[in-house]
Amino acid sequence: MARDAEPDLHGLITARRVELDLQAEKLSQQLQEVRDELEELTVAERVARRLAEQLHAETRTTPGGVGQVAGRAMLLVPQRERGTDETVLPEDYQQIMDVVRRADTPVMVKQVCGELRMSKESARSEAMRSKLNRLAERGWLRKLAAGAPSGS
Repeated sequence: MARDAEPDLHGLITARRVELDLQAEKLSQQLQEVRDELEELTVAERVARRLAEQLHAETRTTPGGVGQVAGRAMLLVPQRERGTDETVLPEDYQQIMDVVRRADTPVMVKQVCGELRMSKESARSEAMRSKLNRLAERGWLRKLAAGAPSGS
């Protein structure tokens, strides 16, 4: 009787070994897939970081509020859409919005320059006027009849 049990035991061991080999193969394949995805994520993180650095380093303001980012033109002041807050604006435009928001009355260009401690000379005030107009054109501010911007 012991001899009959031996072939059965040997068959069970062999069958279990085959099962475990198959399971090890599947796990090895899954592990490789996970490693591949981790590698892809690492590359994606690097690319995202590099693009963010380029956005901050390469953004140059040109007339009309169009900047160069990674060699392509893009609006630095986007159209205002429902639910969009001022954090999408470049920092200097956020500061302008803050001055306008704090004002009790519509603001004048020289007033914004003064609040931001900028020179009120003609070239500076014209640059500020362009920024205020850009904000108004894109829906962030509204112009009153006299042309003074106010928060919307």
